[in-house]
Amino acid sequence: MPKTWKGVVRSFNGSPEEIRGYFPHLPDLVAQFPLDVALAYMFSRVELAQNMTLYCGVVKLHRADATLARSAIDRFRLTRDGFIEMFNTVFGTKVPKNIRDEMQYAERVRDRVMHGKSTSEQQKRTALARILKYAEQFNGLVDGAGGFRPFTPGLRGFKGRAASLDKSTTRWILKGMGFAV
Repeated sequence: MPKTWKGVVRSFNGSPEEIRGYFPHLPDLVAQFPLDVALAYMFSRVELAQNMTLYCGVVKLHRADATLARSAIDRFRLTRDGFIEMFNTVFGTKVPKNIRDEMQYAERVRDRVMHGKSTSEQQKRTALARILKYAEQFNGLVDGAGGFRPFTPGLRGFKGRAASLDKSTTRWILKGMGFAV
């Protein structure tokens, strides 16, 4: 794992272009600010990608009305376990343990940082590198299960031309999945 902030930048530069495009500020953050700032940035982007994963999955795979799907996702309380369960519900497949493990290490470090506990700079650098690895692996998983890649700068055209269901049917689908509508 990276021994300096420059190692984090090397991990970033070794990531696929779509990952670099999704986390464009990481190199500047690790070079100019404490690593805590970079961790906060990375986790805000991860949560955005997780919300978009659920939204795109519901709209693309289940043909839900986009407006109702957006509203349901916005009201969904995103927790770590809740996301894993909802991912399984929406995509009909589980997030493999090796992918979850990449993120769990980073989550433990993030929790310690955000709650004022001691963490080493090495742990923070490792967490940042593992988030990049998670994003790459998660993109592959979602691409296979849903045909799109959430850790990408833009998701235009993710749905294709399929017609959406009406709002009444969409409400029932979303309720059946466990979303509040």
